[in-house]
Amino acid sequence: MSPTLTPAPIPPSRARVRVRLAASLLALLALGVALSGCVSGMGGSVSGEALRLAQRSPNHEGDVFVNEVETEMSINPWDMLGRWMHGTEQRQPVVPIAVAALPAETLATASPGVRATWMGHASVLVELEGKRILTDPVWSDVIGPTSWLGPERFQGLPIALADLPTLDAVVISHDHYDHLDAPTITALATTGVHFYVPLGVGVHLRSWDVPDAQITELDWWETAPIDDGTVSLVCTPARHFSGRGPFDRNETLWASWAFVGDTHRVYFGGDTGMFEGFEAIGEAYGPFDLTLLPIGAYDPAWTAVHLNPEEAVQAHLAVRGGVLMPIHWGTFQLAMHTWNEPPARLAVAADEQAVTVVWPRAGQPVALAAPPPAWERWWEQDAVAAE
Repeated sequence: MSPTLTPAPIPPSRARVRVRLAASLLALLALGVALSGCVSGMGGSVSGEALRLAQRSPNHEGDVFVNEVETEMSINPWDMLGRWMHGTEQRQPVVPIAVAALPAETLATASPGVRATWMGHASVLVELEGKRILTDPVWSDVIGPTSWLGPERFQGLPIALADLPTLDAVVISHDHYDHLDAPTITALATTGVHFYVPLGVGVHLRSWDVPDAQITELDWWETAPIDDGTVSLVCTPARHFSGRGPFDRNETLWASWAFVGDTHRVYFGGDTGMFEGFEAIGEAYGPFDLTLLPIGAYDPAWTAVHLNPEEAVQAHLAVRGGVLMPIHWGTFQLAMHTWNEPPARLAVAADEQAVTVVWPRAGQPVALAAPPPAWERWWEQDAVAAE
């Protein structure tokens, strides 16, 4: 049965201008709010017991967390601003992206195997052996320290946050605004769901009044069971960075995650650059039935911390993945490439390596036990419709 497709609204022209200005104004805003302490969306500060816990980690040096390999970003801010303001790439679709309306009853019974539903960007509802795990949930229209300044969503959501089924876990990869969204977290916290986060990220949740009893913080290679222990969550390495303001760079840890059941396994890459740690993850917890890997928001200036589509295929192979579901694209304008370039490049790279990729629209559940549908490359159709 074909899904019901619902067009997502395209932001008005003034919103597009706001997105372009966000890159240059966000740092200034962050500095102001950091000094004034008036914006709760920025989160908390790592100090006291949280800092002492961080310092016990082998991944912590001095006052910050570090990557397994040296990681530097060569960013010329003037060049970046010039390309951001004057580039001619079609960074947002010119016609509405159709999302698949997701009735709540579709998710009423959790899959006993593996089923995953992309909600947009890095937000995925993973059903694994009867457990429901939600990754990096972001339901806000704007990602930033306030509700009015920052990149704006250009793809709609397939389901309201309140209509999600009862969750067993919320997993966070790191504290960047497009992965850790204060309004979404505070709303989910009222349901009593448990949050699993990398070391230090708990300070943000506590600043938003999430109870300690609902927070588990893990270092790389640490494991926590969900409820009865039939499914475990393993905090695994990533190559990235963290920070929500001008003065907290790398004070909290970033991570990928392995979801390990009795017979099935899922890998969530979060946000990461290419590194040899993928092989170690694959050796320790692979093979994975499904990998959720980022393919978008890449740029020559930050190759060390973001995968491009070809690297996503290599990471998938390194962790010993079965089926690849691309994430971290098609939702927010975060880089200078054309909005639908990531899946086009991934399709070519995956075909060359004989990697199986699923291409759901937001809201289309992917059940690995079911016969795979003939996935349409919908981003090509949407692009043609705009011509």
